[in-house]
Amino acid sequence: MFGRSVERTPPGRKTAFLAATATFSLFLIAALVAAWSVFYAPGPAAREGDTTVVSLPSGAGVSAIAANLKAAGVIRSTDMFKAAATLTGADRKLRAGEYEVPSRASLRSVLILLVSGKVVRHYVTLPEGWSSAQAVDILMNQPILTGAVEAVPEEGTLWPDTYEVSRGETRASVIARMKRARDDNLARLWAQRGPNSVVRTPDEAMILASIVEKETGVASERPRVAAIFSNRLRAGMRLESDPTIVYGITKGRPLGRGIRRSELDRQTDWNTYQIDGLPPTPIANPGREAIAAVLNPPQTDELFFVADGTGGHAFARTYEEHLLNVARWREIERRRAGLPPEPPVAAPDPETGLPAGVTVPPGARVIRVPQTAQPAAAAQ
Repeated sequence: MFGRSVERTPPGRKTAFLAATATFSLFLIAALVAAWSVFYAPGPAAREGDTTVVSLPSGAGVSAIAANLKAAGVIRSTDMFKAAATLTGADRKLRAGEYEVPSRASLRSVLILLVSGKVVRHYVTLPEGWSSAQAVDILMNQPILTGAVEAVPEEGTLWPDTYEVSRGETRASVIARMKRARDDNLARLWAQRGPNSVVRTPDEAMILASIVEKETGVASERPRVAAIFSNRLRAGMRLESDPTIVYGITKGRPLGRGIRRSELDRQTDWNTYQIDGLPPTPIANPGREAIAAVLNPPQTDELFFVADGTGGHAFARTYEEHLLNVARWREIERRRAGLPPEPPVAAPDPETGLPAGVTVPPGARVIRVPQTAQPAAAAQ
């Protein structure tokens, strides 16, 4: 009987194979442990502060992102980042944007952050009633923006709002966005202009709205103030608005003090104590409510307003009512200054129309006009 011969592996070769397999297994385990420790271990410390800001451009691949992170000092190895991103599937989910990476963040934490899309957002706000010169100041004080502003934009051409901006964006592009927003919003508001409006063009609407915006900080008063100024324009009265005097002096900067008598009498293109009708340009960048109030002022026969001591104004239809409001305002000013009340007064002065011995208080304006028209006065 014939049998099949079986070739046996020499004992020495088998031992060597088992040893090699064991060595490889140990090496693989060691590599996995090392990779695991790198994946979870603390990363590099931030070069400054507690975080490192990194920007990932849109469309960048994993290699470009890894190089960006390595250059910023967020990771130690681009190869480890790419391997970890591939093995975890994060390479298909990384989102562009600006991130703040905490100091010593692990590779795992970095990947989670970049996949989450929790980008840093930056905003700039142009408040209602601020001038274009002040808008430029706001943008120049924002360090993440770049580029210079060649010229201050024309007054009234910027839309007050909060804008999201990105690091590296130019200031000129933000101004362009503000201008587009102004044009779009003004077009929509102009289309809703009512029959009681006295303005004839969108430019006139912006001029009058800017005066309304600067005259009162109380939102509920804007329609009422707009109606008073509209009534004055219809009657051929001067607006006599203090903010227009200030703009003629500072061109949109705060005056920082009260208006002097010499400035009240000074002829400028914006001094509505000295000119008829509207000034040639807006005196600020008005917001939506002020523009809407000018385009749809309520029906009223009020012509006067003066400060009431609460931040708002006291309104009047007649000159006599207004004089009482002016007297109250003057008493408020005297009390604030620690002065005693004024003594009773006699008949009105023929020159000013005020009670004898009473002068116009700071912030109050009085106009004397022909008897054929109602006199007008107002104050902030």
